[in-house]
Amino acid sequence: MDSKEVFEKVKSLIAEKLEIDEGKITMNASFRKDLGADSLDTYELVYAIEEELGISIPDEKANEFETVKDAVDFLSAQL
Repeated sequence: MDSKEVFEKVKSLIAEKLEIDEGKITMNASFRKDLGADSLDTYELVYAIEEELGISIPDEKANEFETVKDAVDFLSAQL
C-alpha cells in the first residue's frame, strides 16, 4: 500500500470519527488546530486506524502525530 492509499484510508477514518468533510483533510492539516481533534478523538482515531490497517501504533509514537502527514508517513513505513 503506497502513501496515497494510506492517506485515502486515514482521511476517510478522520472524516468519520471527527464528523467533518473529507475535503477539509489535507496532508498538512493539524489534528488539533485544523481538524479540531482533542486527546480523546486522537486516541479513538489511532484505535480505528489500527483496526482498519491491522497494525499496532505505540502510544509514544501516536503522541508524536501533529499532522495527517506524520501519521501517513509512519503508517506507510509500517505497511
